[in-house]
Amino acid sequence: MTIKVTIWNEGRHEQLHKEVQEIYPDRIDGAIASGIAHPDFEIRRGTLDDPDQGLPDSVLDNTDVLLWWGHMAHEEVSDGLIDRVQQRVLKGMGLLVLHSGHHSKLFRRLMGTNANLSWRETPEGDLERVWVVNPSHPIAEGLPPYFEVNASEMYGEPFDIPQPDELVFISWYSGGEVFRSGCTFQRGRGRIFFFSPGHETYPIYHDKTVHKVISNGIRWAKQKHTDGRILENWHRAEPLHGRPDKAKA
Repeated sequence: MTIKVTIWNEGRHEQLHKEVQEIYPDRIDGAIASGIAHPDFEIRRGTLDDPDQGLPDSVLDNTDVLLWWGHMAHEEVSDGLIDRVQQRVLKGMGLLVLHSGHHSKLFRRLMGTNANLSWRETPEGDLERVWVVNPSHPIAEGLPPYFEVNASEMYGEPFDIPQPDELVFISWYSGGEVFRSGCTFQRGRGRIFFFSPGHETYPIYHDKTVHKVISNGIRWAKQKHTDGRILENWHRAEPLHGRPDKAKA
């Protein structure tokens, strides 16, 4: 079955910074789309500067799994769009939040926290060693015990998120820090995967292992049943089994 994937990228760094344009000439969403291309995936792309901020209802309502990348323009995303994406997640749309998307309005709302962390960015980057701590998880399928990103932005603990439902990856950095770099959550019927490796000034989204993780995450986040049922409030005027007959009591 084809999975309908939408890759959303705010797309601002690619417009403003030459070094990012050189690393990602087709934008970050283009690099991801190229890297995960597969007959199983029907891929769309959108950015903040597109009509309806890249996610009109016609696209969002026809998306099985949404990938979200943002960094410098979190506050420009309308609250109305965040409302619509949140409701789609609760109804069962899968969501992959990538790298600095941890500080997006969307992720913070779904987590109920500020999602703060420690970070360090240097010209040469930090070595990041990503350890697979849950090798039986579907997102870890086909991965070695660990893989390395030679130049990465350091994200370190403490990470202000709720306790993950599942922890798939933990990263260690050459500066000594560690980080929960691959976490899963469920909100309503929607599955969420946060994956931290990825940055605009490093070519991380050209890495084949990163592509493998993202592809696995998409397949995991896609719901197997799609009846669209969502929990709502309703008035149940009568009890299911009727009222006891007081005369017979």
